[in-house]
Amino acid sequence: MKYSRLIAGTMTWGSWGKQLSNIEMEALINFCVSNRITTFDHADIYGAYTTEAEFGKALASSSIKREDIQLISKCGIQMPCENRTAKLKHYNYSKDYIICAAEDSLKHLQTDYLDLLLLHRPSPLMHAEEIAEAITILKKDGKIKAFGVSNFTPSQMDMIGLRMDIDVNQIEFSLTEHTAMYNGTLDFMHASGIKPMAWSPLGSVFKDDNEQTRRIRKQLGALMDKYNATEDQLLLAWVMKHPSQIHPVVGTTTQERLKLAVEATKINIDLEDWFFILKASQGHEVP
Repeated sequence: MKYSRLIAGTMTWGSWGKQLSNIEMEALINFCVSNRITTFDHADIYGAYTTEAEFGKALASSSIKREDIQLISKCGIQMPCENRTAKLKHYNYSKDYIICAAEDSLKHLQTDYLDLLLLHRPSPLMHAEEIAEAITILKKDGKIKAFGVSNFTPSQMDMIGLRMDIDVNQIEFSLTEHTAMYNGTLDFMHASGIKPMAWSPLGSVFKDDNEQTRRIRKQLGALMDKYNATEDQLLLAWVMKHPSQIHPVVGTTTQERLKLAVEATKINIDLEDWFFILKASQGHEVP
């Protein structure tokens, strides 16, 4: 498998969250790798364009071999902050910018190549041919191994995919945000051989207290003993049951929760139980 079954999301490792020190970040990287989480998901904007460099410094001080891990980054979002001159949030997918952004990520992560480069969000001004030129150059120069997109619809994937291979689409997918199962996104990806990755795979179950989340937690509670699993684990197992082989991007920095997430990869939810959980989310049986 090109990427680990679970992917470590780094968005909250830096100033946007836990503000881990170099020692703490190095320890977390080591912990992930020792627990079979070898793929790390980045974006240039994380930490207002600072987290990649912090991660790169921590990785450089570790004893981990580069070939034993996979590094993902995303580019394209222009976010106004102290590290950018943008006046408003927008997208840039010009040939020169994509190449420059990838090279900046390489420098910050202190690596010679990215295993995967993603376009972070679709732009209404995307030129597929120009994107293809940039990706072709980056691949030819050995700076990226694979190319993908994030938050793209089937038609957007189709437009880009006519010019180059798309390996991955990273989308929001969870029990509380599963429209990708019904709007053709996962069907298109499954049929096209595009690997799905899911950001926010736990959804809003632990963030919101409403009728939906209460139904879900009641149903999960009824299944915890059967599967000897926590609510978090059942939510991840529900996502991973989908035949498109979704890779959840887990954002926690807590070692115990990471261990539980890894153990969730062994849980195979029964067919009817999967639909019981779906019913709890939707509030009704399937048609």
